[in-house]
Amino acid sequence: MNLDLVGYLAAACTTLSFVPQAIKTIRSRDTGAISLGMYLSFTIGLVLWLTYGIAVRSWPIIVANALALPLAATILAFKVRHG
Repeated sequence: MNLDLVGYLAAACTTLSFVPQAIKTIRSRDTGAISLGMYLSFTIGLVLWLTYGIAVRSWPIIVANALALPLAATILAFKVRHG
């Protein structure tokens, strides 16, 4: 089994899970139920994972975190701005 394929499938599942929340947050501007601490910590974690993925040249890690980071950062920005 190609482990990169497993990585890409995992990346797709975890990254796509942010899309509905990002869409809902952008449309409603309602961030009342979203934890600032969680999204701040998570966004920092994505930056660190992306940095790590680049350092070890792991494309599944790079792709997953490069796609998830703008989604999480958008939700975080809305929480800071409208929370």
